[in-house]
Amino acid sequence: MKDKKKLTTASGRPYFENEDSMTAGPRGPILLQDYYLHEKLAHFNRERIPERVVHAKGTGAFGTFEVTNGITKYTKAKLFNKAGNKCRVFVRFSTVGGEKGSADTERDPRGFAIKFYTEEGNWDLVGNNTPVFFIKDPKKFPDFIHTQKRDPKTNLKSPTMMWDFWSLNPESLHQVIILFSDRGTPDGYRKMNGYGSHTFSMINNKNERVWVKFHFKTMQGNKTLTNAQADELKGKDPDYAQRDLVGAIAKGNFPKWALKIQIMTDAQTKKFRWNPFDITKIWPHAEYPLLDVGVMELNEIPANYHADVEQAAFAPAHVVDGIGLSPDKLLQGRILAYPDAHRYRLGANYEQIPVNRPVCPVHHHQRGGMMSIDGNGGDSPNYFPNSFDNIEADKNYKEPAMKLDSDIADTYNRNEKDDDHYTQPGNLIRKVMNENERQNTISNIVGAMSGITGSKRDEIIQRQLSHFFKVDKELALSVAKGLNIKFKV
Repeated sequence: MKDKKKLTTASGRPYFENEDSMTAGPRGPILLQDYYLHEKLAHFNRERIPERVVHAKGTGAFGTFEVTNGITKYTKAKLFNKAGNKCRVFVRFSTVGGEKGSADTERDPRGFAIKFYTEEGNWDLVGNNTPVFFIKDPKKFPDFIHTQKRDPKTNLKSPTMMWDFWSLNPESLHQVIILFSDRGTPDGYRKMNGYGSHTFSMINNKNERVWVKFHFKTMQGNKTLTNAQADELKGKDPDYAQRDLVGAIAKGNFPKWALKIQIMTDAQTKKFRWNPFDITKIWPHAEYPLLDVGVMELNEIPANYHADVEQAAFAPAHVVDGIGLSPDKLLQGRILAYPDAHRYRLGANYEQIPVNRPVCPVHHHQRGGMMSIDGNGGDSPNYFPNSFDNIEADKNYKEPAMKLDSDIADTYNRNEKDDDHYTQPGNLIRKVMNENERQNTISNIVGAMSGITGSKRDEIIQRQLSHFFKVDKELALSVAKGLNIKFKV
């Protein structure tokens, strides 16, 4: 029999009086000197770190990523230089708008965030289960998320807020139609695709840059829930997706996704009829086909949810040599917002937390701050350049210059195609969805818009119907019929 472990305080002192507070006599008041009572209660009061502003409810797992086709033609990232290369990954799935206690089957986009622990540092691909998003400018993000949260007066979710915002922002149409299709309620996390969504860049050894989109295609088969099935599961098992993922991995049924990429050259960006960096648009697969790159497998449940899933911090700013960013406006905003959110929620040293820590050596001159747990640099210098630590800035890692399209700074700098919010959603309705999927989408939209209330109800509905009409005439008329109102064309 193994020796029993001694109960101790957090400072290591063996402790016995764990269930009874020290009192002045058997019936007397508790004494201030019972410091372990204070320690237990004070720690308990601080056990909950702030939940994420978005993506609060989620699950995660460790696994591996293996390259099946080297892509040195496009990138000098060592991970992708030959087939057979592997690295460890951590993936966090989530809903977007709900709080930590919300149901997994809510109609909502799903977060799909991957941390690749590569020999050149951590690469975070922070996307969703949809290839597009509701807005293209980060200035709109706080306003949009406010509409997905709770009404400041009633503290209830408000269809009126949601549809008011969407009807005033037609750029949201593409994502709204996806959201209210059956893709808005995936059957757990294993049976959905993941997308980097934004346009990123790749740079090869010749310092040639191409633009890239990342797609993770589920190898379990893409499966969704109907609205009725999703609603039923909200009551029966609000943790359905969490249970499904953890249960599958525990049984050795390891889920897999195939990584595929789309590539666009600089020359092609000039001819593309839409802004290729607009996250509300896709690149048609017929023009920019998917190229096979590798396979990701999730095969390890975290030993402690809080340590790994809750404290996992992903940021689109975390790229590696050979993978870069793009002029995508929303991506540019996320580069700032995500690390800032982590510093607020987890502290300035969030990248020292084991789940976020790179597997490669780290050399920098950042010091201090809460929760510095790596020795804080010891006695090495905290400034650069210096004559002591032999750390250099290697010019071989300098990114090539990015040519800008304009030298005019303007908050409204657009071309005529930027406001085409209707063509791609129309193609989705008419060319991608089958008849059953179209009818489900219409039914889901009618159900959601039926919740619009208040003095502006008719105005909001008519405004949204006018956008639907530009997308597809039958869509608008069918939604109007379902709402039992006359659409003023």
